[in-house]
Amino acid sequence: MRSGSQYLSALDDGRRVYLDGKRVDGVARHPAFAPIAKTVSELFDLAADPASGMTRPGPDGDVVNRLFTAPRSREDLTAFREAATTWARHTHGWVGRSPDHVGAFLAAFASHPDVFGDYAANVTAFQKRVVEEDLYLSYAIIPPQVSRATTASAWDGDLVQVGVAEERADGIVVRGAQMLATGGPVADEILVSCIKPLTPEDTDFALSFVLPVDTEGLKLYCRRPYAPAATSHYDYPLTTRFDETDALLIFDDVFVPWDRVFVYRDVAGVRNQFFATGAHVLGNWQAQIRFSVKLQFLAGLARKVAAVNGVDRFPGVVEKLGELASLVSLVESAVLAAEYTASPDSAGLWRPGSRALYGAMGLQSELYPRVLAILRDLVGGGVLQVPSSVADMTTPETRADIDRYIYSPGTPAADRVKLFKLAWDAVGSEFAGRHHQYELFYAGAPFVVKGYSFRNYGFDGPLSEVDRFLAGYSEDSQ
Repeated sequence: MRSGSQYLSALDDGRRVYLDGKRVDGVARHPAFAPIAKTVSELFDLAADPASGMTRPGPDGDVVNRLFTAPRSREDLTAFREAATTWARHTHGWVGRSPDHVGAFLAAFASHPDVFGDYAANVTAFQKRVVEEDLYLSYAIIPPQVSRATTASAWDGDLVQVGVAEERADGIVVRGAQMLATGGPVADEILVSCIKPLTPEDTDFALSFVLPVDTEGLKLYCRRPYAPAATSHYDYPLTTRFDETDALLIFDDVFVPWDRVFVYRDVAGVRNQFFATGAHVLGNWQAQIRFSVKLQFLAGLARKVAAVNGVDRFPGVVEKLGELASLVSLVESAVLAAEYTASPDSAGLWRPGSRALYGAMGLQSELYPRVLAILRDLVGGGVLQVPSSVADMTTPETRADIDRYIYSPGTPAADRVKLFKLAWDAVGSEFAGRHHQYELFYAGAPFVVKGYSFRNYGFDGPLSEVDRFLAGYSEDSQ
């Protein structure tokens, strides 16, 4: 298993990452990416520490990260959850695409090589590399938002969505764009595919392949990063650690060797890689584990704010904290229920129960805004009445006033300001706004995610119960 410093060194590979019209020189050292790269390096160091419980014996007798391997028993599944929780707690759930997310997808892919037909060996060989080399993968599996009413085959222009420009004896050449590679600028490799349903006319875009981020012709255009504008860790404690930049991928006639292709011109194959292999269930279970940890952190923040403000015994506040506890418990319970109802599939992959998993996912776009609304209500104007920056806390001329007027009983000014700075970074900063949007749409549009819940709930049982009840009486019944 590689160390955090080895991971950071690997980022200095000449990758083409662009900000403000300029190519970034040295991603791991740039103020936009250095903070999240450091956080990811800490995850690798944590995983490599035997005390973390995140390792397991590999197929060759070496030690590997269990989050990059497929759970083959109920005990494996429990250990997977515990390991994913360990990583999530290190980031308090604020890194949505940590290395275990796409790692879980790849582990499920490799558990069902038959789904990939002629490219099965490519999948298993690459997943073996992920395990042996401790690779951090991001993915870009959403087309550019040119039109939501049509698919890429109906768009004007040549290959706007990434598609096949040329087929060669040694591989394919792809051209176009794909989004939204969260963490892509600091990943090792990127899985490129499409989770949006395609039509039979979209065969040019029915692809799945992996490439190193430094591949010739691959460019990453990043949204505006928030870390460089943050004045200090004290002022923006989340922004300065966990801002995982999202990126649009541009493919300028990029060559993809055949051994890196998973799906080729196969509309059904693109969908099957996610749903026939169990990847969508396992990968999203990891995401709900992370989401649960994040909600717990927000609940703890709300509880502390109420205590510092001295209102935690007011009936109205207790009601709000109780509602918050209920919301957070729903996700915690769904994670455990998915584990409890898990079962092995035909290939021996233990899949978390889809009914519980998709039930939680279907409510995520409603749960998260409500959690934020409760926290906003509890902090009130306190997040606005804080010093402009940590400089007001360290300058003698201003510190005396801060100490005298911005405090709570039992909580000195420095601690109160620190707490409310954290609360603002969770609900009101640009970083917070991005996370609000992210949690609303991380698994797709809400109607898409609720569709997963509808299809996986299992309405046959409840329907039969209703039918039996209706059959038990008639209009002549007294």
